Amino acid sequence: MLLHGQPGSASDWQQVADRLPGTLGIVALDRPGYGTSQQPAGGFGYGARAVLAELDARGIGRAVLVGHSYGGGVALSVAQLAPDRIEALVLLASVGPDCLTGWDRLLAAPVTGEVCALTAWWLTPWLARARLAAITRRQGRPITAGEHVNWHIWGHAHHDHGPLWRSFLIEQRALVHELGGLTASLAGITQPVLLIADPDDTLIPVGTTHQLAAALPDARVQLLSRIGHHLPRRGAPQIAAAITDFVAALDSRPAPA
Repeated sequence: MLLHGQPGSASDWQQVADRLPGTLGIVALDRPGYGTSQQPAGGFGYGARAVLAELDARGIGRAVLVGHSYGGGVALSVAQLAPDRIEALVLLASVGPDCLTGWDRLLAAPVTGEVCALTAWWLTPWLARARLAAITRRQGRPITAGEHVNWHIWGHAHHDHGPLWRSFLIEQRALVHELGGLTASLAGITQPVLLIADPDDTLIPVGTTHQLAAALPDARVQLLSRIGHHLPRRGAPQIAAAITDFVAALDSRPAPA
């Protein structure tokens, strides 16, 4: 089950899903507050309960969760809330210890949070689409899937059932207020975890990934280079290969007692 970041949608995973083996059952979700989801946004625990409800609705007993950025926090929360439902985790540039910046706190603050969110989601999507159109004209060809990913995500993010600025603000406040509790309980997550990151990521520092690895009982780190933060779109071949190898290795592990 593939969980996108903030903002984002299930389509962020299309290139990865297309490269995964057909023997794997792949589910990419629009998380609450994004895309076609009919649910409003919420914090990590709220998002985790939405994932569990989706597993129940699809009749899935156990799953491997793959979470990118904010979606990594949701995946960790699911593993804490219902460990018997989670086979393993793959976390791509996930939120975690020491990932918060002054900007995160400003965007979550009373009043300034609303002002920033409203302003950003009023102006940025239009500017991003205008920028993409200008690049396309200059290049004389369509933009490929791995190009100008940040502009594309901001230009085409949406929520069909509510204002996107509110989704962003709710999740930003949850990030600031709930992250400490989430990371304080990492030692209780005993499932195998693969952590993937790029040291050149400017949004989530690679130190956060190493701290996650140190806190989680059964985790290993795989570093990629020259990709940045948007690993599912910019590094789809490497991510798909890493997930495939990781899931295959799970089959050779001894069954839990």
